[in-house]
Amino acid sequence: MKTKPANARRTAADSNSNGSSSTAATAAGTPRARSRPVRLECEAPSAAHVCVAGTFNDWHPGATEMVAMGDGHWVKEITLPPGTYEYRLVVDGQWIADPKAREAVANPFGGTNSVLHVTE
Repeated sequence: MKTKPANARRTAADSNSNGSSSTAATAAGTPRARSRPVRLECEAPSAAHVCVAGTFNDWHPGATEMVAMGDGHWVKEITLPPGTYEYRLVVDGQWIADPKAREAVANPFGGTNSVLHVTE
């Protein structure tokens, strides 16, 4: 069986499409924390369009659209690695803090961002 020398260059075949290694270990040799699904919910009975923007999607609201479940209930499940994230809901173009969030922090625009903690 052939093995690559430790100093061999990585090729496209050695990486996932995003350029990360296909192994489950970091460069230091410790296992990576596993991503987990997180469910966000919003009540917006008169809304036509609801999105989530935050540090997990570079604050691009169109990147994470919520799904209308009926009766003004909106849901989005996203998969995130462990960490702390800030986010806001964007309801018909209006940026609002998530009223269901357990924690919030001040943002530089005079409002608040909701905080989401994803544990391992």
